[in-house]
Amino acid sequence: MPRRLQHFVTRHEVRTGSFLSHLKSGLGGALGIGAVGALAVTTHQPFLLAPFGASAVLLFGHPASPLAQPANVIGGYFVATLVTLLVLMLFPGAWVAAAVGVGLVIALMSMLRITHPPAGAIPILAATSTIQGGTLFGVVLGGSIGLVGVASLHHWLPPRHEYPKRPPAKDIAAP
Repeated sequence: MPRRLQHFVTRHEVRTGSFLSHLKSGLGGALGIGAVGALAVTTHQPFLLAPFGASAVLLFGHPASPLAQPANVIGGYFVATLVTLLVLMLFPGAWVAAAVGVGLVIALMSMLRITHPPAGAIPILAATSTIQGGTLFGVVLGGSIGLVGVASLHHWLPPRHEYPKRPPAKDIAAP
């Protein structure tokens, strides 16, 4: 392969974990999405959203990532949903609403330090689907809370991962 193209195929992800921990990550993703899917079947609401698959990769495959922490997951989806509902009221064209929504979601999540990349898909999802405002809000928030709950329980099982991450002792204010 030509040297100038080598950086396109070089893996930059650090080798971590054991075979068992990788299997556990996959099982966690299946359990998390399974729980959201069961909620969808039980409630007859569209809880099974594509962005939740990407969230599962972060929550179960990279639980130490800042992007996978509960504040980021739930907060990112909350901001994305609010922005999406506002943008859809202001812009009748689906592609305009999606574009403006994604841009605003990125900016606000960054400003608030609650970036969760899968939440950036919510404006596109809403602009291209028939999910209405109240339903969108309920399924996005309910699904994100459910995934974080499953991840919290899942990471107690061996091989254990600290989830959510705790701040270092020096960062915790004394009473």
